Amino acid sequence: MLLEINPENVNNNYIARVVEVLKKGGVIIFPTDSVYAMGCDLYNKKALEKLAKLKGVKLNKANFAIICYDFSNLSNYVKQIDKSTFKLMNTYLPGPFTFILQATNEIPRLFDSNRKEIGIRIPDNKIATSIVEELGSPLATTSLKDIESFLEYHNDPSEIYEHYSDKVDLIIDGGFGKLDGTTVIDCSKGDAVIIRQGLGQLE
Repeated sequence: MLLEINPENVNNNYIARVVEVLKKGGVIIFPTDSVYAMGCDLYNKKALEKLAKLKGVKLNKANFAIICYDFSNLSNYVKQIDKSTFKLMNTYLPGPFTFILQATNEIPRLFDSNRKEIGIRIPDNKIATSIVEELGSPLATTSLKDIESFLEYHNDPSEIYEHYSDKVDLIIDGGFGKLDGTTVIDCSKGDAVIIRQGLGQLE
């Protein structure tokens, strides 16, 4: 299914349809403030396994990040954040950044792994955050890489539909995506270290 949603004027009925798919264990493709991403309900194990299979890995080896709506429930997924890290996150989120933080015991339980870190995203994209807000829990997510061309990422919704319509349950057309991923900042050991420079610029 291809669902066109205007990112400047998000239709709540469409968001409800997306969430219905997620609650049934579906995997979706959706826009963010950087590249298009694949995702599913963090609390649906079958959906997580399907997402991992689409990436060609086992769930316990998957390196998914999670998309949150805001900071309110972060303590469920990450250990206590020091003041400097929280200030940094509060300054740059929502935005095209992924912050790597120390995970609580909830993360290895959800992913059947011994993961000690988790990537946290709050994208500056109304479609993505509206989905998470309506769902009531984070999305497990991974960027949509184009392994069949010289481009690293898909950014054209029509091309995405052509490649993935038979692989996922719903694709959202939110306009052309970016071709650069997020800036990844590792704060899991205290100091903030940029491990991948992407769209996000630290001032």
